[in-house]
Parts: sequence; C-alpha cells; structure tokens
Amino acid sequence: MTGRTYGTRLPGLPDGPLHGRLIVLEGSDGSGRTTEVTLLKEWLEVEGHAVVDTGLRRSDLVSREIDQAKQGHTLAATTLALLYAADFADQLENKIIPALSAGATVLADRYIYTLMARAIVRGATREYARELYSFALRPEIVLFLDARAEILLHRSISKYGSLDYWESGMDLSLSRDLFESFFLYQERLSKEFEWMAKEYRFERVDANRTPDQVHADVRSRVAPLYAAGAKAARSSRRPAASA
Repeated sequence: MTGRTYGTRLPGLPDGPLHGRLIVLEGSDGSGRTTEVTLLKEWLEVEGHAVVDTGLRRSDLVSREIDQAKQGHTLAATTLALLYAADFADQLENKIIPALSAGATVLADRYIYTLMARAIVRGATREYARELYSFALRPEIVLFLDARAEILLHRSISKYGSLDYWESGMDLSLSRDLFESFFLYQERLSKEFEWMAKEYRFERVDANRTPDQVHADVRSRVAPLYAAGAKAARSSRRPAASA
C-alpha cells in the first residue's frame, strides 16, 4: 500500500510504500464484523499471509481508561472523541504501521469511520471529524457490513443479553426507552455512514445474511488484492528478454 494518509502525515511514518495491506471491516454492533475478521484471518493465514488484527480500545495507552470512564455514563462528547482518537493514534504508531512495514496484513475491526460517525452524532461537525483523523492511513479496502437495525437489535441481545448504554445512544437523551433510543441512534449513525461511504469509497456487503454467505462475499472482494500482488511478484522474477 502507498502509505498515504487523509491529510496530516504522522511523525515517524516511513517514506515510500508500506509492504503490507490494510483491510478495514466497518459496521454497527451486531453486523458481524468480529466474526468476519476471525474467518478472514483464518483464510488469509491458510493462504500463507501473516495477519495482525486490531480494533477499538486495544491500545496500551488508554484502552483501560476508556472502559473505566464509560462505566460512569458521564463522559462529555468531546472527551470521548479525544480518548478514542488517542487510542487509535497509539495503535497506528505502535501496531498498525510496524505490521504493515513488515509486510503483514492488518485486519481492522472498525477504523476511524465509526469514531467519526459517533463524534458527529454527538455534536461534532464533519469538518472537525475529518481533521481529527486526518493522520489515518488510507486502507486498501473498506468493507462496510450493512445490516438492518432490527437485525442488529436481535443479534446484540442474543450475544450480550441486553443493549449497551453507549451503543444505544442513551447519553444523547433521544428517548428514555432503551429500545427506542437504539433505533434512533442507529438511524443517525446510518446517515453519517451514507456520506462517508461515498467520500471514503466503502464497499457495501449485505450483512443481513448468514455468516457463511457474508464471508464468501468478503473473500471475493479481498482475493483480488492478493492476486494482483502475486502477479506483480511473478513479473519481477521473470528474466529480461534478450536483445
């Protein structure tokens, strides 16, 4: 991949191209992202590719602090956005870039797009969100797992037994009813993902289907990235034609 960012260049970013691939799986809670990352990682490793997975709240710097702060249900929107930005920046510098520099594939279970959407529905402007995450590397592909809100609700309750306070937007006071708040919050997030899909060139994947169907679709979109790389490698090893 090129190593290009969306604007600001992160200090210490290596010059020239990075040898790995950055693949992003986006979508709301319950869309099947985590399951797909697991299946995709297994498939790529069988194909002989080194894979590193990453996601939100996994940095050594602030991930624990984010979890602790969210338990109080009192975080201000700006503080929440900046904490997540710090978490992402730490992972980008210390995990994502080193892995890409070493030629590995990085599978991101969510990336900056969810963080931008969350910040915007909580009052940030789109311009602010763009600027806040302008240091992010441009992925080779962004696969957006698109599922209906009713499906997201069912899967979330089946998995966790209840709805999450923050994933239901209860901090926004959209409704006193948790379920109604969930649908209103998902509707607002969906509007932000709509414009991002065009600006950041998402590839939509129908996530209302079974995991096997979704995985087959995702594989069909990811495989060409490696086929092109293998073709280029074969060409580079081919002896030059004699004069």
